[in-house]
Amino acid sequence: MTEPTLALLSEPAPISAPALLGATITGKGVSLRITEVEAYFGPTDPGSHGHRGPTPRNRHLFGPPGTLYAYRSYGIHTCVNVVSAPAGISSGSLLRGAEVVDGTETARARRGPVPDVALARGPGNLGGALGAVLGEDDGTTLLDGSGPYVLTLAPGLEARLASAGPARVIEELLSETVPGPSGTGAVPRISRGPRTGVGGIAGGATFPWRFWLTGDPTVSAYRRHKGALD
Repeated sequence: MTEPTLALLSEPAPISAPALLGATITGKGVSLRITEVEAYFGPTDPGSHGHRGPTPRNRHLFGPPGTLYAYRSYGIHTCVNVVSAPAGISSGSLLRGAEVVDGTETARARRGPVPDVALARGPGNLGGALGAVLGEDDGTTLLDGSGPYVLTLAPGLEARLASAGPARVIEELLSETVPGPSGTGAVPRISRGPRTGVGGIAGGATFPWRFWLTGDPTVSAYRRHKGALD
């Protein structure tokens, strides 16, 4: 664990989430580069699992910064979140998309015969590629190597955080641009928008807390919930 990483993850998830893009999560024979996340902040967010307070099922979402919070989706998929806020506050970023950068064959053995770009595209697929197990991995830390996975920020980001602090660095990350498709000029390196499949106001423009690397093929498709409200 480094002080810059801890400082970042001590910020609420809607602030820290963009800085997880390009980070790697490594363990159980694979390494994934994160390309898409969604932030949830229980105190003000009706879309958060922790909005109504702690329960036995969501208790790890209230854990210290860098805790892995896992939950089961549709009774099948294990989805992985990075807790980001001081202990006692429900706040985390759902890992929605990633590129397998090491352990491709291990990920494929878990996921089946799918293209490389689809191995960890979508939160359930990402959890599957990692081999995440509900009831074993949730509640472990991602920061010191004592758990099954380790989170490492993108190259150079820790130095930037140490120099300028999380707020300034996040502002810079969201203002960076990259060349767009031929003839279209520059586009934001990090895109943002409403969250996928979330109903009510939490799934609308009031909560633009989905962040992704623009144009990356491992980012999942956006699907607006039919009950989302702007």
